[in-house]
Amino acid sequence: MSNDIKSQTQRLVRWLEQDALPLWSTRGIHPTLGASFERLRPDGEVDTEVDIRVRVQARQAFFFAAAKTCGWCDNGAELARGLMTFAESHAAHPSAGGGFTHLLNPQFEVIDNKQDLYDHAFFLLAYAWLYRATGERTALDKANVLVAHLDARFGADYGGWEEGDYRYTVRRQNPHMHLFEACMALYEASAEAHWLARAGELFSLFEARFYCPKQGVLFEFFSADWSLAEGAIGQVVEPGHMMEWVWLLDWYARLSGRPVKRYTGVLYRRALEIGLTADSGLLYDSVTPEGKILQHTKRCWGLTELIKASLVMAREGEPGAEARAADAVESLFRYYLCGTTPGSYVDQRGKNDEVTVAEAPASTLYHLLVLAQELIRYCQAPAR
Repeated sequence: MSNDIKSQTQRLVRWLEQDALPLWSTRGIHPTLGASFERLRPDGEVDTEVDIRVRVQARQAFFFAAAKTCGWCDNGAELARGLMTFAESHAAHPSAGGGFTHLLNPQFEVIDNKQDLYDHAFFLLAYAWLYRATGERTALDKANVLVAHLDARFGADYGGWEEGDYRYTVRRQNPHMHLFEACMALYEASAEAHWLARAGELFSLFEARFYCPKQGVLFEFFSADWSLAEGAIGQVVEPGHMMEWVWLLDWYARLSGRPVKRYTGVLYRRALEIGLTADSGLLYDSVTPEGKILQHTKRCWGLTELIKASLVMAREGEPGAEARAADAVESLFRYYLCGTTPGSYVDQRGKNDEVTVAEAPASTLYHLLVLAQELIRYCQAPAR
């Protein structure tokens, strides 16, 4: 293991502990409601004019609870509990019999009662980490109640769940990817076998539908029967999600014993081939399987997933993967963790790597915290 990866790990942990957590645990939280603001402006102040996604409460609850378990935030459990209490009391769906609404106005009032599958994946993840941070069994009980609600209201033909209680034209792999993550987190937290069984069902959906062995890519959008969506939308590939699945599949293999290397290596190399910029080493937001660039923009979260996937591949002996991970952490600081306010960041770069979104959405902290956890795990692993 190189000193580069160790020093970059220490650098990110230091940034989280000394800059990000002090900023977001104070300025990022409403002083009386205990709820998370949506984002910070480029000057580091709260954007008080933008609507607030309900799922941000869950993602921030994960962020603070996980930071508490890492020893980086003494009041992380209290903050996480407050965020979930706010969501449960102010954003629970008024008539669906369970689950959460979708959107709040800047005054933290519900303005969109839609129930969305993607949102709920993060509430399950938050309950897993709230339990780990507090030991309170009620968090696991709430997770069981929530997944039963999803089964009853959104269980779909051909596997998985419907997108939500609204009209939609395509089904997305993305919510199911995060439900896969949440189920594994709940299994690790609780040791309850049904969560691993649910993860296994989602793994089967990945094998049968999301992954295309012929082209070696992960597709995003599908019809109701999980056949590929017709037209251009069916050809959308997000390199960041391909990298994210490398990490998730490796995690699932560790929990289940299922072999996944026939997927991880292909996904990783193909994502580099079709999604990596030649100069800056950032990942394009979306491309086609042939490598045609659909979006020249590059969001911060895509780079965090490249680093996590590179760590997986380094453990598998992939030449150059560890060095790529260390270099990508350097790029993370150069291009994204460079806000004028310590602890804030840039969300997106454009075609020429110029800043296109300078605001810092709170939701990005989820990606950065998981990345730090994975870097630590890699550095603490026994030498091979």
